[in-house]
Amino acid sequence: MEKRKEELEKKRQKLAELRRAREERIVATTKVQTPPLIPLPNNTTTTTGQAPAAERSRRDAIDDLVNQLLHDKNKNEKEKSEHPATTSPGDSDNGSEKGGSEKGSSTFAPSYAPKPSVLGQLASPVSSMPQSPAISSARFIPDFTHFETIILDIAPKNKVFYGKEVQTTATSFGPQPPSEEEIYQKLAKDLNDKERDKIIHSVEFSKFMDYSTKVALRALNETYDILTNYSESADIDSMDEDSHARVKLVCTFYDDKWSKNRSVTDVSWSRKNPELSVASYNKNPMAMNEPDGIVLVWNTHLLESPEYIFHSQSDVLTTTFSNFNPNLIIGGTYSGQIVLWDTRAKSLPILKTPLSSSGHTHPVYSMQMVGTQNAHDLVSASTDGLICSWHLDMLTQPQETLELVHPTHTKTDEVSVTALGFPDNETTAFWVGTEEGNVYQANRFDRAGSKAGINQYDCYKGHWGPVTGLQFHPLAGKIDFSDLFLTASVDWTVKLWRAKSISKPSIANTTISPLYSFEGADDYVYDVKWSPNHPALFASVDGTGKFALWNLNSDTEIPIVSTQVGGNSGGRALNKINWDKDGRRVAIGASDGRVHVYDIGELSHPRPDESATLQKVISEMIANTESDGGRYAAKA
Repeated sequence: MEKRKEELEKKRQKLAELRRAREERIVATTKVQTPPLIPLPNNTTTTTGQAPAAERSRRDAIDDLVNQLLHDKNKNEKEKSEHPATTSPGDSDNGSEKGGSEKGSSTFAPSYAPKPSVLGQLASPVSSMPQSPAISSARFIPDFTHFETIILDIAPKNKVFYGKEVQTTATSFGPQPPSEEEIYQKLAKDLNDKERDKIIHSVEFSKFMDYSTKVALRALNETYDILTNYSESADIDSMDEDSHARVKLVCTFYDDKWSKNRSVTDVSWSRKNPELSVASYNKNPMAMNEPDGIVLVWNTHLLESPEYIFHSQSDVLTTTFSNFNPNLIIGGTYSGQIVLWDTRAKSLPILKTPLSSSGHTHPVYSMQMVGTQNAHDLVSASTDGLICSWHLDMLTQPQETLELVHPTHTKTDEVSVTALGFPDNETTAFWVGTEEGNVYQANRFDRAGSKAGINQYDCYKGHWGPVTGLQFHPLAGKIDFSDLFLTASVDWTVKLWRAKSISKPSIANTTISPLYSFEGADDYVYDVKWSPNHPALFASVDGTGKFALWNLNSDTEIPIVSTQVGGNSGGRALNKINWDKDGRRVAIGASDGRVHVYDIGELSHPRPDESATLQKVISEMIANTESDGGRYAAKA
């Protein structure tokens, strides 16, 4: 503001100096003598003769000159406001003549040089009249017209500098975006009841609510203690010496709607997602409108409700995740059908085998995936002795069928299969457990020295009741124990076997005895499974609700851990058990519809010498069996 005032003041001074210089030039050009002044009554002086008229003419000429100068000034300022970049030579001359202190003063100074026509009009009346020396020497002060100049004070534009604080906090620049609550209220006002009901009952809204509810429940089920004080040191001397040898209950899965009045028939873990487990259930006799069989996928981070619910028209007796596609779940039913569910689809099966003579028509209690990622099959067995091989993408009919018959059976030639097992990296030879308690070896295809079907000469005898579980030793550790397998039976025992080499088939009837019999149960033993990580560790469950862990390198007479699942008030029969991929946890299915997950802890970590120690134990068992004439080995 002060700068603008200074510029206006300089322009006024410059205008006054120009006027004075112009008057001096006009007076010098007249070169006439003015008559003497005559005093007037009002202390005024005038010239004789025509002096007053000449003076008035001179004033009029000066007024015309001033008006012309002001008109030129306004015109120049208007042109410069429209074209600020253009300047005239006169401007720079005037600026340099006065020696303005500012650089831009000469650019905006208008030209005040009068036009020749104006000077002529001004000089003509003056030269035609006589003038006195007093008038020539007197200085004439013209009348000025006053006008007001409006100065607009425009504030400079604010420069916004963005920093870390500006980007993370709300600023006052511009309108703020509406909040989620404001958006919801606006949408709720814009929708009528019919449109709102349509959205609520839509499939997309239902999927969104289901997924959002699962995410919220997973977050609520986190059991991490945020108040843990790591600075406090525990008293090592007061700790239980056997605390490392105990198992810990992680969680129990149970749903009031789907698990009530049902029994768990099988459990399995996902290989890709270690927090997911699947359980199959039989029918609920108290709910006739519900499906007979269901399969529930449980998540260890979501305890209140299952992650997925799948239905079946018949009781599901066995289930497992596909080894090569984590989205597929396979189930074997009481009606003999093989059903396939997809976690990306609805609750009903996407594929299932037909009820025809080309497939199973009896209950399927056991099945297993064999092969590799590029070539794999599902092999299933039913109680009528029929073995079927399936491609999961085509369940209309089996790829191969094999009927297991044994001519030495007293009542029927059929072998009623209740358990099935393949050794690791084996796709042709397999072993089956039967209702009469025997175990047989069979081949899917003809091979050198043996035919497809059951091996009639080799019979693994040792159980006095139906075989409920059978599994071969996994490839864990530095030594291959894949020829060892375990069986569980309703005769209250678990037996360890050594499979006879399939490259040396027998030519006469041969009875093979078990290497050892574990008799620590007080009821039916319903299942037994090897640890996938520890070579000498396996687990078993029985009808009294007892979960037992056995370590062959520590003790073969009593289990290293024996716990009552469900507490002392439990006592419910435990039907199935399965290890997760890492061997840290086990899932146990009970007859009351509950699935219990236990953490094995430090017991799942093998020592470096576990495989060598187990090899010595097995060698002693083999020697004792041979010396005792087939009787069970003593404590190793």
